[in-house]
Amino acid sequence: MTTMTLLQAINDGLRTEMKNDDRVLVFGEDVGRNGGVFRATEGLQEEFGEERCFDTPLSECGIIGTAIGMAVYGLRPVPEIQFLDFIYPAFDQIVSEAAKMRYRSGGEYTCPMVVRSPYGGGIRGGHYHSQSAEAYFCHTPGLKVVIPSTPADAKGLLISSIRDEDPVLFLEPKRIYRTMKGEVPDGEHVVPLGKGRIVREGRDCTVVAWGAMIETCLKAAEAMEAEGRTIEIVDPRTLVPLDEELILESVKKTGRLVVVHEAPRTGGFGGEIAALAAEKAIAWLEGPVRRVTGFDTPFPYTLEGLYMPDPNRVVRGIQQTFDW
Repeated sequence: MTTMTLLQAINDGLRTEMKNDDRVLVFGEDVGRNGGVFRATEGLQEEFGEERCFDTPLSECGIIGTAIGMAVYGLRPVPEIQFLDFIYPAFDQIVSEAAKMRYRSGGEYTCPMVVRSPYGGGIRGGHYHSQSAEAYFCHTPGLKVVIPSTPADAKGLLISSIRDEDPVLFLEPKRIYRTMKGEVPDGEHVVPLGKGRIVREGRDCTVVAWGAMIETCLKAAEAMEAEGRTIEIVDPRTLVPLDEELILESVKKTGRLVVVHEAPRTGGFGGEIAALAAEKAIAWLEGPVRRVTGFDTPFPYTLEGLYMPDPNRVVRGIQQTFDW
């Protein structure tokens, strides 16, 4: 075991799988010689050469289109989109081509590729470097969506994603790239897709969150202890496939549910989790489901602290499940 930041764990996961499988290639804007904007790919080109870790032109559509061709022909490409905010020129390639490959070919071809991208706020990046657009892609059949919240999960989920036979969007919460530290297993480490985790056990209310919001919810749970309430926090790890069983077990135990995410409220993935509880656990609910989210506006620069959910907003959301 080695103590790593989330960023170091991603680098270690890429390096581990590039050693294990020479079909794995890493590429994108500035990921080669420079090691990427956040240095997630630092040292990979030096170790594996320019044929397996290389820079690309500034064209998201071209990056993803090239990766799709590589995947169909037997490679395991891991393209990086520099910020999730820049992914939209490649939206058609991801949604219409990569996600549909297995279906359009009747299962003859798969598209095993991992699109890595930093996402979310917390670095004062403004509205072009802070978006949380996971819901767009969760709506796409054939595409898996993975969001780690710890260094160990970052490495284990990334390796599982690279080995998966279908395309995966791997979103990295840049707010905690360097602030989140933890023990990471050395060498091969795999965390299965579709299996969430209980971050903190509790009996009074379930809070479901992912990415950087886990840390925010942990602070809220500590604050709720002063009121004599114990809060259970569930991290799905993967939004698609979603560990419905884990979430429902927790909601049935606590009788209450709050969903927390950075993305705007309307159409956010929190609505899907709320619907899941309403459809399959309504007999156990003792209060209304609450969502604590970003607002239905572009991500602001000067008001970032107000836009993003903080522990106080999460606490109010939990309290509203009792006071209704």
